[in-house]
Amino acid sequence: MSSHGVPRASGPKPTAQGREKELQRIQEYRSLVATVNREIHQRHYTKELLGMTTRLLELNPEYYTIWNYRRLLLRSFFEGAISSTPDTSTNSTDHGTVQQYITDDLAFLLPLLRKFPKCYWIWNYRLWLLAEAARLLPSSLVYQLWQKELGLVGKMLTLDSRNFHGWGYRRQVVSALEELSVAMGSASASMTEHEFAYTTKMIESNLSNFSAWHRRSKLIPRLLSERNASHAERREFLDKELELVQRALWADPDSKDQSLWFYHQYLLSNFKPSSPHADVIIPNLSDADKLAYLQAQIEDLLEMLDGAETCKWIYQRLLEMSLMSKSLNDQWPVASSDLEIWVDKLLELDPLRKGRWQDLKKQILP
Repeated sequence: MSSHGVPRASGPKPTAQGREKELQRIQEYRSLVATVNREIHQRHYTKELLGMTTRLLELNPEYYTIWNYRRLLLRSFFEGAISSTPDTSTNSTDHGTVQQYITDDLAFLLPLLRKFPKCYWIWNYRLWLLAEAARLLPSSLVYQLWQKELGLVGKMLTLDSRNFHGWGYRRQVVSALEELSVAMGSASASMTEHEFAYTTKMIESNLSNFSAWHRRSKLIPRLLSERNASHAERREFLDKELELVQRALWADPDSKDQSLWFYHQYLLSNFKPSSPHADVIIPNLSDADKLAYLQAQIEDLLEMLDGAETCKWIYQRLLEMSLMSKSLNDQWPVASSDLEIWVDKLLELDPLRKGRWQDLKKQILP
């Protein structure tokens, strides 16, 4: 078998002694599962039982039922801490006990995340812990926890910059920090500028970081709105973004990397009449200006095509921009013979989408 085209190396054949040890581990695992199930059903919510769930989850973090059992246990511990005195609103000891449970469990998750960075249940449980913190602890303490999470996810993305779980988690961390800042009366709650700069940093370290490009595209409308950018400022911003992605594309014109081409497509959506007004960088760009932008992009890609004749993305983008241009002034920006050559190249280079390119050929050629 292979994974993403890379053959998997077969491990050594198990020995009789190895099989015996494996069977013993399986038996111990099943015995532990049975014990945990029995204790939970009998509502014996103890720290010993919490330790058993820890051992199970270290062995198998995909066992989502055990994560739910752990939630039941911690909820029981939280309630015990809260009910320890009649008035918990001013009782720092109760807050400290709850905070300790939460921070201990957050620490327990760290080695699991390093070993299983794409396990949904670990990420979901971590968010649940922080939601419990928001429910039970003062805002100032919760804010500190979320700040630590931002540092943590930053380190994780440094190790694996394209982990989409990490990028999704970072969005939730930032959203929580912004909401808490507003609740605490901060005058500058938005982290948009900070996050936009972060995408720049991550892209500069790895041009193939699809998640960073995608995050950047989602931040741009909010960024420009918060800057209260003028038409001229928006135009300058678009020019810089086009230059950024063009430099990246020119670094390896024949690259099969899709992330750069998808971001380039996002920028070109500014020139489509059907693009949602709220998502475009320059909302009131004239048709003449759109045509000028498209012509400049077409010329750039034609130059890039020299030496990169096997890159299907160039032909596809040239055709897309030609269609955009025709929708603006009812004229093709290039000769029909060029359009036919580009479609034929797509039929050759991308046979899996043969039907799509044949339909496109009927659409653009008389």
